[in-house]
Amino acid sequence: MPTPLPEGARPSAHAPHLARRVAESFGRDPERYDRTRPRYPDALARRITAESPGPDLLDVGTGTGIAARQFRAAGHTVLGVEIDDRMAAWARRGGLDVETGAFETWDPAGRTFDTVVSGQTWHWIDPAAGPAKAAAVLRPGGRLAVFWNAALPSPEVAGAFAAVYDRLLPGSLAARQWATGPDPYLPLCERAADGIRGAGAFGAPERWRFDWERAYTRDEWLDQLPTTGGHTGLPPDVLERVRDGVGAAVDALGGSFTLRYAAVAVTAVRHPAY
Repeated sequence: MPTPLPEGARPSAHAPHLARRVAESFGRDPERYDRTRPRYPDALARRITAESPGPDLLDVGTGTGIAARQFRAAGHTVLGVEIDDRMAAWARRGGLDVETGAFETWDPAGRTFDTVVSGQTWHWIDPAAGPAKAAAVLRPGGRLAVFWNAALPSPEVAGAFAAVYDRLLPGSLAARQWATGPDPYLPLCERAADGIRGAGAFGAPERWRFDWERAYTRDEWLDQLPTTGGHTGLPPDVLERVRDGVGAAVDALGGSFTLRYAAVAVTAVRHPAY
């Protein structure tokens, strides 16, 4: 979904990394999360793979392993770090190697990596401590790449959904998600780039973008809705009313719709002499 602020971060919009309780709410239903959340375009994984110096990859905030599996399929040896035990357990069921803990305080036990990535998660990481930790575990010339899927709804879809949220959850994060500008993830990318520059260990950050789209049926959209920011903490009765309203909106759109996405990445290379 379009997300002008980090998912679920309304209580701490300018410092989402402090909202750990919200960050960990996404693990309530890892099966649904893994099944319904959008993947990343193959072009993003290929670009990161092509510009990484070696196969050893650390996935920060690996969740259920959505991105980790894509990088493993691209030939990387992947280790995940995940703060939520429920998410980590689900990722391990898929054959991934995952260690639990907050990345900022995680002990790499002397291990280093060619690449550090973070998909849909870096806004939960301390903006100063995260890049410093990434630099510490990257080999000279290694690459840090943090990325998000930014949804870019058509005016018709945005208007239909905004009407539902303005009626049922006025002023909420979920309502604000449907009133975004042309670059809803610009604040997250700028914050990530500032943190990378502040670490003093990387070259100039670059921004990459990969456009793609996905068609959703009514049932597919309602299935993923409880896993998204602005919904994970709703009481069950409120969530049900929201799903009824959104379902009616999709019906009015013809029972399905196509949502455009941009996978946006901020990436930099660790200085060899750091």
